[in-house]
Amino acid sequence: MQQLQSPPSITTSQKVRVIAPSGDLREWERFEQGIKVWRDRGYELVIPEDLSQPWGYLAGTDEQRCQQLIEAWNDPDCVAIACARGGYGSTRLLEKLDWSQLSDRPKWLIGFSDITALLWGLAKYKGIGGLHAPVLTTLGNEPERSQQQLFDWLEGKVNSITLSGEGWGNGKATGILLPANLTLATHSIGTAICPDLENVILAIEDIGEAPYRVDRMLTHWRWSGHLQKLKGVAIGRFSQSEVSTPSFTMEEVWRDRLSDLGIPIVMHLPFGHDGENTPLPVGCIAEIDTDSGTLSYRR
Repeated sequence: MQQLQSPPSITTSQKVRVIAPSGDLREWERFEQGIKVWRDRGYELVIPEDLSQPWGYLAGTDEQRCQQLIEAWNDPDCVAIACARGGYGSTRLLEKLDWSQLSDRPKWLIGFSDITALLWGLAKYKGIGGLHAPVLTTLGNEPERSQQQLFDWLEGKVNSITLSGEGWGNGKATGILLPANLTLATHSIGTAICPDLENVILAIEDIGEAPYRVDRMLTHWRWSGHLQKLKGVAIGRFSQSEVSTPSFTMEEVWRDRLSDLGIPIVMHLPFGHDGENTPLPVGCIAEIDTDSGTLSYRR
């Protein structure tokens, strides 16, 4: 994977459009809190009247959600697109979305979890790096530090960010940062959006996945040969993973499935669900260092 084109920095008073490309929006109070965070910083948030038109567990039909994305992306005055929530559904859009309908002009696509599919699609088909960062329904619950990091990165006020965790494995490495939800990334293997993972530092998080399911996904990655291509692995938060039956711990699974790769691993990093979700730009230069237990990235 090569370094991706980064969208230009944005400034307050500019237009940010809201889309709901995944699950039906149910957390309206939390959604409004996220909107308030953006507006309090001076941005013009544009929310379509048909933002969420429930269709089963989705925020609208595939066609409706595709059209929302296309209209927001092709709006020449829009500098960023903020996703309302995750859940499930963005992968369905990849079957229907004609990427040639999207302008080549880069802008920020912001979200995480289920939005992984769109971030990876944007990287694959447009060569543009989005931002793995809170969706609107989680932004209001973020600590001030990670909110500030989000806007500092978008506004070009910082050129690098360092996250601290616990390192193990082999030394340090430099590569291209590729953040993802592990489940979504696993389901991309063998599909058109799965990127070339050579030279990649994979940053992964998830929610509600028991250790045995994470074991199963990592084993699938091993069998596919994709893990063996990586320069390093950065592990964020795997929340709500507790089980009542006999089990390996999550850390035991990580060490069992990754230790023989001979690459740097850093875990317990502050990104993912249910806690601080530090923004991770897709496709930028990153360094992972087991001695210091850090993941650093720069523009």
